[in-house]
Amino acid sequence: MASSNLHKIDVIEKISDIHADDWNNCVGADEPFARHEFLSALEDSQCTIAKSGWMAQHLVLRDDLGQVLACSPCYLKGHSYGEYVFDWSWADAYERAGGRYYPKLQCAIPFTPVTGHRLLLAPQAHPDCQKDLLIGLIKRAQDLQISSLHITFATEQEWHLAQDLGFMGRIGHQYHWTNDNYGSFDDFLEALSSRKRKTIRKERAKVQESGIEILTLSGQEITETHWDAFYNFYLDTSGRKWGHAYLNREFFSLLGQRLGDQIILVLAQYGGKIVAGALNLKGNQTLYGRYWGCLTDFKFLHFEACYYQAIDFAIKNNLKRVEAGAQGQHKIQRGYLPVRTYSAHWIADPNFANAVKDFLDHDQRVNELEMAELSSLSPYKK
Repeated sequence: MASSNLHKIDVIEKISDIHADDWNNCVGADEPFARHEFLSALEDSQCTIAKSGWMAQHLVLRDDLGQVLACSPCYLKGHSYGEYVFDWSWADAYERAGGRYYPKLQCAIPFTPVTGHRLLLAPQAHPDCQKDLLIGLIKRAQDLQISSLHITFATEQEWHLAQDLGFMGRIGHQYHWTNDNYGSFDDFLEALSSRKRKTIRKERAKVQESGIEILTLSGQEITETHWDAFYNFYLDTSGRKWGHAYLNREFFSLLGQRLGDQIILVLAQYGGKIVAGALNLKGNQTLYGRYWGCLTDFKFLHFEACYYQAIDFAIKNNLKRVEAGAQGQHKIQRGYLPVRTYSAHWIADPNFANAVKDFLDHDQRVNELEMAELSSLSPYKK
């Protein structure tokens, strides 16, 4: 394996400054959001640029011959929007104490609460390259003289490694469905308690009886007309949930062009008109649910389009998991159980770091109690 050299770490302010093959060589087959195509679609559509508060500061580690050994998606941020690991209270407390919280460094996939590697490693690279990336990230934060550095939705292994280098760990949770080698959706239902099984069958039947037709599209099947419809759904949902949309219409066209075969677009059609949609991305083991929207109220359609269609697709395509995104305790009753998520935080000011650590210690105890309680609500047969 090739070992690393700290002096070979470069900071690039555009993902286009590195060849897609070099970046993707460091990305796992189950991580579509970390791919060059996804990150470049965000930047080229101007969703992640300095003006939007997401200034790219990607780290690239090369060997003496210039070969890319490791890289990391990173942004200089002027706010905390689009992260899903909330630090608004930290920012408020630090600024009330006279400090300046923003800008900060965020090692993350923008607008994407999906666990995956943030310290991307080429197959030929030595594992120590991950440690070198972490040291490089800290050095970048120090050079910029900023308050903090945050690594969100990292793997558990990266979470432990970061803590070895002085980061503080934080644990959250979201809801995932696991494929227990089911042969069909009915096989999955048989794993549930009788009451939960009947509830899901009733919900699915109601959608079918309403006259809604479900379409599942991928790759070249998805046209600009489909994207037009879906973008309207996205705008409606983001307007109601977040107050503004992070993504623009151009992003979805670029996403379709660059990652089309990994997109699974579930659309609901009623009376010849598309009335709702759910966007998923597919890795080699996992289906990732991302965005949903509906312009008309159809009972149980959200559960059908986002959860049951995803489970059905995963079973038919031998995928191991469905990750349905952030939040949503109601997902438990549809077979999606709570799992831990991990983030790591480096704070420059030692006094402020101590205060954040006290918060995280309490937060972790609360999260573990909540995880235990949520797990007790499992719909599966005991």
